Amino acid sequence: MQHNVLILDFGSQYTQLIARRVRELNIFCEILPYNDMPKDLTEYKAVILSGSPYSVRSEEALHPDLSNIKGKMPLLAVCYGAQYLAHFFGGEVAPSDTREYGRANLDFIAEDDFFKGIPHNSQVWMSHSDTIKQLPTNGVLLASTKDVKNAAYKVEGEQTYAIQFHPEVYHSTDGAQLLKNFLVDIAGVSQDFTPNAFVEETITDLRNKIGSEKVVLALSGGVDSTVAAVLLHKAIGENLHCIFVNNGLLRKNEFQNVLNQYNGMGLNVKGVDATDRFMEALAGLEDPEQKRKAIGKSFIDVFDDESKLIEDATFLGQGTIYPDVIESISVKGPSATIKSHHNVGGLPDFMKLKVVEPLRMLFKDEVRRVGASLGIDPELLGRHPFPGPGLAIRILGDITQEKVRLLQEVDAIFIEGLKEHGLYNSVWQAGAILLPVNSVGVMGDERTYEKVVALRAVASTDGMTADWVHLPYEFLMEISNKIINRVKGVNRVVYDISSKPPATIEWE
Repeated sequence: MQHNVLILDFGSQYTQLIARRVRELNIFCEILPYNDMPKDLTEYKAVILSGSPYSVRSEEALHPDLSNIKGKMPLLAVCYGAQYLAHFFGGEVAPSDTREYGRANLDFIAEDDFFKGIPHNSQVWMSHSDTIKQLPTNGVLLASTKDVKNAAYKVEGEQTYAIQFHPEVYHSTDGAQLLKNFLVDIAGVSQDFTPNAFVEETITDLRNKIGSEKVVLALSGGVDSTVAAVLLHKAIGENLHCIFVNNGLLRKNEFQNVLNQYNGMGLNVKGVDATDRFMEALAGLEDPEQKRKAIGKSFIDVFDDESKLIEDATFLGQGTIYPDVIESISVKGPSATIKSHHNVGGLPDFMKLKVVEPLRMLFKDEVRRVGASLGIDPELLGRHPFPGPGLAIRILGDITQEKVRLLQEVDAIFIEGLKEHGLYNSVWQAGAILLPVNSVGVMGDERTYEKVVALRAVASTDGMTADWVHLPYEFLMEISNKIINRVKGVNRVVYDISSKPPATIEWE
């Protein structure tokens, strides 16, 4: 695959957004830590330096090796990157006299291809405590705001551009145009990263990589594993063996429904009911990480057993996508773990399977567009994401089959309600959480002391950030009444109005 654009990450919370904006231009890009860049850069046509929580003036400043980049290929430096070029290449960076965070307007814009089509007073987003006092050697001022004189500059004689603001965030109203100006007009990058092109190139790559060998693929019923399965099927046909495991933690009736769903797709799918195995592994566990690890180990054990039944299976297919990969790497070594990703990382030594991940470089919305180009049913592509550990991380505390049954009933009422009211497609992900508390209630003339469930619905593009959805009060009232009346053991329903960050989408 033509890499096109390399984004060097310095730990900014916005780095993933840079990649998303570049991909929206139909330009392929990838994110790598600043200290782990490829030695050979010939496959790249441009490099972008991200922002960072660090100061270029501190002892902890992150120092990239730009010897093969600056002055030799198109370079765009954002925020920390812009300050780094100034501070270490003949300019000056100092603490800012005024607060430089939030919206600002470009009240000076020089005539330059970099700002083509961007109007005077264009709104940008600032997020920094240092400021550039003096431009680097051969620096030419390109834009200013009322409080930030050196908001953008270029280096004379090079294709090096630097901006103090963040074009990747929504609040920079002309950020997409600026990125297009740099990548397409200045760097000459082709806008040829389309779903059809991805499908064609990926199928060719899979055939070359796998040849006549066999692949065993973990199907979940979700968008990612389904699209991965269809891609692999187009590449290797009957040599793909799909396994769908019932871990006892799926939604109500999901095991049979998913098997029926794949029935008409021509995929070779085997259903394996391993409920007892997973429940035994989870018995007595309350810690979220311990539960995830127990489930991950059980999945591996099941697939190890099943793969041995497939003669000459040599590859394990997975539906890993780019956010999983990004959250599992860090500019400072292994990242502080928010949660374990069950489908990222190596396999244990006893599993003699090589890993193939056809969607590893795609964001969730890109996976859906690829799925559409493959002709996959829109209803399947529109399915909400569902966590790999299933309902285990929506049951806070220990897991029992009775708790799973109860939550399945609650979840079914909520999800069906969203569909019946035409709200399902306006929600990115929804589900119910069983809380480890009981509350006092009254039903008829009797006092009850029963479980509390929380409903969660969020809007997002790829799960990296998410906002809670403003579901109509009338809808929430109706669903609450149905749950309390129909699910024995629940007498209180609450709605989660937390966004990510600071919360996560799941509760565990």
